[in-house]
Amino acid sequence: MKYLFFTNTPAQVHQYRRAVAALRNRGHRALVLARDYGCTEALLEYYDLPYELYGRCETAKFSLARELPKHAARIVWRTRQYDPDCVFGRGAYAALAGTVARVPVVLVDDSGNTDLDHAISVPLVDAVLTPHTFEKDLGEKHYEFRGFKELAYLHPDEWEFQTDVREELGVGAEEDYAIVRLNAFGSHHDVGKAGFTPEKRRELVEALARDATVFVSDEGGDMDLDRVPAREFDLHPALLHDALAEASLLVADTQTMVTEAALLGTPAIRSNSFVGDDDMGNFVELEREGLIYNLESFDAVLDAATDILADDGADQRWRNLRDDYLADKVNLTEVVVAVAESVSATGEVSLAGIDRVSGVSPRGRDRTRARAFDPETVRSDGGRGDAGRTEGGRR
Repeated sequence: MKYLFFTNTPAQVHQYRRAVAALRNRGHRALVLARDYGCTEALLEYYDLPYELYGRCETAKFSLARELPKHAARIVWRTRQYDPDCVFGRGAYAALAGTVARVPVVLVDDSGNTDLDHAISVPLVDAVLTPHTFEKDLGEKHYEFRGFKELAYLHPDEWEFQTDVREELGVGAEEDYAIVRLNAFGSHHDVGKAGFTPEKRRELVEALARDATVFVSDEGGDMDLDRVPAREFDLHPALLHDALAEASLLVADTQTMVTEAALLGTPAIRSNSFVGDDDMGNFVELEREGLIYNLESFDAVLDAATDILADDGADQRWRNLRDDYLADKVNLTEVVVAVAESVSATGEVSLAGIDRVSGVSPRGRDRTRARAFDPETVRSDGGRGDAGRTEGGRR
């Protein structure tokens, strides 16, 4: 069998890299079609994946719209040339490839705020796999797995340190350090959204630096680190999760790294304009389970960060919470491989075999969302400023 995988972002390289390796080890062929965005190509090279670039995208807003026609043309040409038996990806690019090749398409998606992308892609694909926390019902093709897409590489059966990251970072064995992740807000689903202003970025770093060494990962490259008490996070991007696992704290106005921190047992604070009553289900659940803070108020961000860095027991408590939470979650790499081979087993375009894949189930109907921000069970402001936040920012 020949499989085609789409990786449009660095996070999607991680999402599929182990499945690609596993399928190749089982005698299948696999090709990754990738977009040159951020450190996507650097990760593909690091993990020695068979890939080709179909185009590029800058972090500036609307850069993707300018590139779309070229992307589509390249995808159509390369898909016809490669002639895959099955396509994995996320959104319209994968749907386009599957339509051109007339083969099954499986989307693995966790973005509930991309209505246009779903309207275009879902009618053209055979199955959509989403986490159990996904809010929307995408119809009869919708399947769910218990966990998050990040469990393709951070599930305990998949995750392992690659290096002595403290030595790489130049920090001591007992030295507390915090990572600040700043979003460029250049993706199509980020239009109209925002995170920390330049002034708040400086104030945040200065506050964290009183209690810890601070590393800044700035996707847009806009922050002048010479003017603040912080170091640039300049490790190879493949070592990011090693650094995140050892950190005392992550503060971010982006999304994926917050989930990654939670699954590694690292305290995480998330603050951007996605936070609020209509927040995404995965972040609502992770907060309810005590693993992250979702904070709209900047004062609440500073208070929570100060509390965590002053708490000598925070590291172990978060790891215990993580272990309890992951006890019943799936290894998504195993799920993707099983789904891929179920297509092979059926020998037809139908994905009927997906019903027999362990860890995947048809999306239930009549689902209701647990949205109450009870201060007894939720440790943050729930996107509402300081209201509902318990003393010290903890349960």
